[in-house]
Amino acid sequence: MAEENTTHSNSKHLEKATFAGGCFWCMEGPFEAQEGVITVTSGYTGGSVEDPTYDQVCSGETGHTEAVQVTFDPQIVSYNTLLEIFWRNIDPTDPTGQFADKGSQYRSEIFYYSEGQKEKALQSKVALEKINKFSKPIVTNITKAAPFYLAEDYHQEYYKKNPMRYQFYKSNSGREKFLKEKWDKEKK
Repeated sequence: MAEENTTHSNSKHLEKATFAGGCFWCMEGPFEAQEGVITVTSGYTGGSVEDPTYDQVCSGETGHTEAVQVTFDPQIVSYNTLLEIFWRNIDPTDPTGQFADKGSQYRSEIFYYSEGQKEKALQSKVALEKINKFSKPIVTNITKAAPFYLAEDYHQEYYKKNPMRYQFYKSNSGREKFLKEKWDKEKK
């Protein structure tokens, strides 16, 4: 949970968004840093096995992908802003996974909860394609939300609990270098 955002947790109008961008450890921090995000939870979605374990998902045989479920207050942060955070933290052109992590369990995917989210996700993908930032086609899928299963406790906020190991992973996976090359000139 983003500590500075907990004051908004009593809102009756919270929404969910789910994003798969490779290793969920790398997806928590960017969303948690956004004002209006209440919680970011690591888990598994998009597969056929009920309540899968990390080992099952890592096998690549469950159909699940590692993902983060973001609970947010749309009066403070828009779904479009969350989509922008997502696109700026992945390689949307890799059909085999993300960076050093390969396999369907590391695919990039947006899971929508409403037709409004679906339309915004599709529009954001088209807009990203139009800026010609990438030399390869964007292959990130946009799919109706499936059941979301919580990852084990040790995965939750891993980047905070194990900052040195997380930073080593993020740097050596190729993610950090790729994101800097693609986006540093356009920082918000």
